[in-house]
Amino acid sequence: MTVSIVLFTSDLRLHDHPPLRAATAGGRQVVPLFVRDRGVTDAGFAVPNRLAFLADCLRDLDAGLRERGGRLVVRSGGVVEEVCALAAAAGADEVHMAADVSGYAQRRERRLRRALEADGRRLHVHDTVNQAVAPGAVAPAASDHFAVFTPYFRHWSTQRLRDPLGAPRAVSVPDGIAAGELPSRTGLPGVSPGAACGGETAARKQLTAWLRSGIAAYEDRHDDLSGDATSRLSPHLHFGTLSPVELAQRARKAGGPGAEAFVRQLAWRDFHRQVLAARPAAADADYRTRHDDWRSERTARADIEAWREGRTGYPVIDAAMRQLRHEGWMHNRGRLLTASFLTKTLYVDWRVGARHFLDLLVDGDLANNQLNWQWVAGTGTDTRPHRVLNPVAQGRRHDPDGAYVRRWVPELAGVAGAAVHEPWRLRGPDRAELGGYPDPIADLADGLARFRRARALPRDGDRA
Repeated sequence: MTVSIVLFTSDLRLHDHPPLRAATAGGRQVVPLFVRDRGVTDAGFAVPNRLAFLADCLRDLDAGLRERGGRLVVRSGGVVEEVCALAAAAGADEVHMAADVSGYAQRRERRLRRALEADGRRLHVHDTVNQAVAPGAVAPAASDHFAVFTPYFRHWSTQRLRDPLGAPRAVSVPDGIAAGELPSRTGLPGVSPGAACGGETAARKQLTAWLRSGIAAYEDRHDDLSGDATSRLSPHLHFGTLSPVELAQRARKAGGPGAEAFVRQLAWRDFHRQVLAARPAAADADYRTRHDDWRSERTARADIEAWREGRTGYPVIDAAMRQLRHEGWMHNRGRLLTASFLTKTLYVDWRVGARHFLDLLVDGDLANNQLNWQWVAGTGTDTRPHRVLNPVAQGRRHDPDGAYVRRWVPELAGVAGAAVHEPWRLRGPDRAELGGYPDPIADLADGLARFRRARALPRDGDRA
């Protein structure tokens, strides 16, 4: 009987999995393989929160395969070497995997293809596994990718998404292939205490609950910091325990303004992936340079540490940063505010903030993280690159009664209402209720002036 290998990467599920469906076609035997990639570890991306979530995902994937007569095979090392060795041992003539967009993933794919072809084997790469619309499926006439979201979304919305695939009923793995050791989150140091658990089983339950009781209000409530009314599905999209194709299809079936707004967020995810696929250097270099002379980590060390620790003196910023440390996740509005504060108030290089986020986020996705940071910093795809988000105004708008701040900044628990957003204005007995909360580390007006001078902007530059 012929044998195929399915190389799982960021697609750790059984439902709607085109590589697995193709590999098992015609009754072929299959080796479901995950390689704990040495290159990912060496690059510093194997951080505690994602390792814990990954361990959950792999154990759940293995359990699902065993229910169908198969099992997950786990190896550690270089992907190319491990895949080729296993293909030789199993007598596999083809390998199936999902396409990915980072420069590292693209290089890995090319190396794997060359090595397999040298041994007389074939590599099949499937496009719409980790994105709803493949990166190269829509492009303007004069470029290989869209650099602005609105025209991209217009074209993205006209694409007919493929039909989602069911999970296989049976998976036959050839005899004599050692399964290898599944990782465990038990004993992993440095995992955030409130970090989510992973796995396709948990993801599908969460998706069902979201479609039933959350998505209808998404348009009105997605910026509500204290309401926590987002789907929180981003870690599952990052690890591929949910299919973006299935997610978009089911959201559209739900219908309504909330579903439309949610699908638009899925399109943003695809937008960033097509940018990174076309410009892999944007993971670490300005997509559109503004020739910023950022403050160095050495000169801004104290401010950077205050930002990381959630002790800037601006309550909504500190609440979001403390949520990140506790949960390995942050509300999207919080991500915008904390990034704007670091880059445009403190005038610190966006790469410093992006690295800190990648160190903690369970959903630390290279395309979304880096390009969202660049969008806020004004070096990315934003058509208003000079906009500055005022943390006080934004806090009052998106956390009007201060509930989000009081949840994450207990020093301010005794400050009632919207006054919590400007604790430095309190006087007398109210001031004594601050519990050691620090004064602001920077003046917003001074920060805005420094930013304008750095980019030679007039005084009426964007501000929100």
